[in-house]
Amino acid sequence: MRRTARIVLLDGAGRILLMRFADAARPDHGHIWVTPGGGVRRWERLRAAAARELREETGLVVAARSLGPVVALGGGYADLGWAKGMFRDDYFLHRVDSHDVDTRGFSALERRNQGGHRWWTVDELRSTTETVYPLGLAALVEDLNAGREPATPVRLPWHH
Repeated sequence: MRRTARIVLLDGAGRILLMRFADAARPDHGHIWVTPGGGVRRWERLRAAAARELREETGLVVAARSLGPVVALGGGYADLGWAKGMFRDDYFLHRVDSHDVDTRGFSALERRNQGGHRWWTVDELRSTTETVYPLGLAALVEDLNAGREPATPVRLPWHH
């Protein structure tokens, strides 16, 4: 199973940062939007992986212990072209007043497949026709913005 540490990064306006990547599993579908994050290295702690991924993908340097709780879990089988099998995503919460994203820390693979980034409002998440993973992200962000952090991580599906 491939573990990934992902971050629900919210700014002071309650927007979430999403990264745009080519849909490697379905190139004919164009692109997808996902939270920052990625694979946990062998022997790396999950929280440390989340902080590393946040730094690499957004330029935001955060101590692992400063990240908030795991607020969501997701996963399932995926074939991303460069990796396939069972995946498990753990989503950490982190808040900033604002942040200018710096993607210079991307790996070569990420640079080839990355197509931008954007801060999204809950209304934009709810109304978009673009593909955003995981499903249910708008409801989670709405709850977090209202101060309702889940007592245990919510399950967010990849697919319907």
